[in-house]
Amino acid sequence: MDALSDILSLVRVGNPVSRQLVGGGAWRLDFPAYTGLKFNAVVEGACWVQLDGQDEPIRCGPGSCFLMSRGTPFRMWSCPDAEPQDAAKVYGAATGEGIARINDETGFSLFGSRFVCEGPNADVLLSALPAIAFLTGERDRSKLVFLLQTIRDELLEEEPGSILATEHLAHMMLIQALRLYFRDAHHAEGWLPALADRKIGKAINLMHAEPARKWTLQDLAKAVGMSRTSFAVRFKEKVGVSAIDYLLRWRMSLAKDYLACRSASITTISSTLGYESESAFGAAFKRSVGCSPRTYSRSVAQANI
Repeated sequence: MDALSDILSLVRVGNPVSRQLVGGGAWRLDFPAYTGLKFNAVVEGACWVQLDGQDEPIRCGPGSCFLMSRGTPFRMWSCPDAEPQDAAKVYGAATGEGIARINDETGFSLFGSRFVCEGPNADVLLSALPAIAFLTGERDRSKLVFLLQTIRDELLEEEPGSILATEHLAHMMLIQALRLYFRDAHHAEGWLPALADRKIGKAINLMHAEPARKWTLQDLAKAVGMSRTSFAVRFKEKVGVSAIDYLLRWRMSLAKDYLACRSASITTISSTLGYESESAFGAAFKRSVGCSPRTYSRSVAQANI
């Protein structure tokens, strides 16, 4: 698998809760803190969006899409002086078709999904995103619009299999949104924006494809057609850590998943991730995670009781 598919699988993005918000006139919704990842797209009309602590609100017109990842409370409005409503109550009163109403007027429609990220590696994805990211790329946004329209039809028509279809479409929509983000975020640092760089993205995918391989800087540089020095500098510049540090972090993310979710033995994990002995793996795990693999495994088991 490629790196983004790998990480989305590792993060265990759960089935989304999807809703369509409709209304019009003067309104304001206050959203509480949340967990996971949110995606919203304005289908009709316009609104303003502002995070707590953010100086300036952002106007979102038809086709505007944004991702939210840090759980920060926020507000959304057509008129800043409108009486605030509790968004949790408005969405909680959604119809069986997944439609939440602000009021009895018309002219505004927004589609949103919230994804809960489960397992020990949720932060791998969530920390790679800003608190809010507005998506602007036209090519992939046209795909988002198609997916939005299809999801809306599924919610309204309630055909057999519509629940499963909506879940799969929402996951496709999330992937398109993440693609838009990393293609837009040319100057941002981190593994996700780095995927847009043809050579650094290829190197990341190579490490994900063979995490147990004893990769060296020279191996990776040669594979992507760069000199060792140029590759090392460019990787650190794009990702924020060296290529070898990134490989170690990815191995440890896999190790945590094996320990927490797959009940694999330490011997199996060590060999799977390319370590010559349990002690070598254990030392690397403790340096990275702060405790031994066995201690980590016990703490996860106790937390799940």
